[in-house]
Amino acid sequence: MRAVVYERYGTPGELELRDVPVPVPGPGEVLVEVVAASVNLSDWEGLRGDPAYARMGGLFRPGRGRRILGTDVAGRVAAVGPGATRFAVGDAVFGDIMPRYGAFAEFVAAPEAVLAPKPAGLSFAEASALPQAAAIASYAVGLAEPGERMLLNGAGGGSGSLAIQLAAAKGVHLTAVDNADKLDFMRELGADEVIDYRRDDFTRHGPFDVVVDMVARRSIFAYRRALARGGRCVVVGGTTRAVLRMLTVGPLLGAVSGARLGVLIVHQGPAAFLPVAEQVARGEVTVVVDSTYPLDAVPEAIARHGEGRALGKIVIVP
Repeated sequence: MRAVVYERYGTPGELELRDVPVPVPGPGEVLVEVVAASVNLSDWEGLRGDPAYARMGGLFRPGRGRRILGTDVAGRVAAVGPGATRFAVGDAVFGDIMPRYGAFAEFVAAPEAVLAPKPAGLSFAEASALPQAAAIASYAVGLAEPGERMLLNGAGGGSGSLAIQLAAAKGVHLTAVDNADKLDFMRELGADEVIDYRRDDFTRHGPFDVVVDMVARRSIFAYRRALARGGRCVVVGGTTRAVLRMLTVGPLLGAVSGARLGVLIVHQGPAAFLPVAEQVARGEVTVVVDSTYPLDAVPEAIARHGEGRALGKIVIVP
């Protein structure tokens, strides 16, 4: 089969399209013929090996089981491993196969427990764009109550584009932050206010009841400045330094200032993304697909994502 492989951390230029063996599904696994797979921040970080926590699979080079990127996948079951009983050959499925990778290929083996039947109302491209993004968006918006003020940094990407819609439907007043090219896009999705982070310091706005940062790089004290008393701030990704400070100093600063600061913990699995997928299938929420790329253009796709140019999700179609 064809797959996009990399042997060392670096730029998208490290990625190569190769012929590799088709994986064999193990106990409790199924082999999925990939119809679509979407690009996530974890792919950009895994390729670069940065932040440091992206090297958990291999300190100096990616581990053998992590040399094909891609975790969000949608496709059809091509074979069933020993003891796997939830799906049959031909079933349309989708899911997030993290912590393993492998979806930027024609086939990938995955535990059946992380997959769900694809709703008939979703295209394979839409389904592949949902698992990680929908889980993060629903957990993030779940922190805010109707009528509260919420700020979301990194709101123009996959998770953010869903979170804006979920917040609007819930009656949360949302301030969306991203680069200038995404401001109109975020307004159209339902953001109440928008900020270009390159021209304006979003931590000097507010106060906000909830702050969620998808790409944390700011001082923990800057986040606290943006919060109302009793407010909540969580980060989803970002620099190792920012994440570690939120894990260690965050609870201490929160205890003395009446706020709560930490890292957003998102549970994986179908229960985390199926509710949003069902909303999409009913037409209540829109999956924004920025663009689609074939396997041989994965380097360009990941570069577009990593450089912050995508409006919504980028999808790979083998």
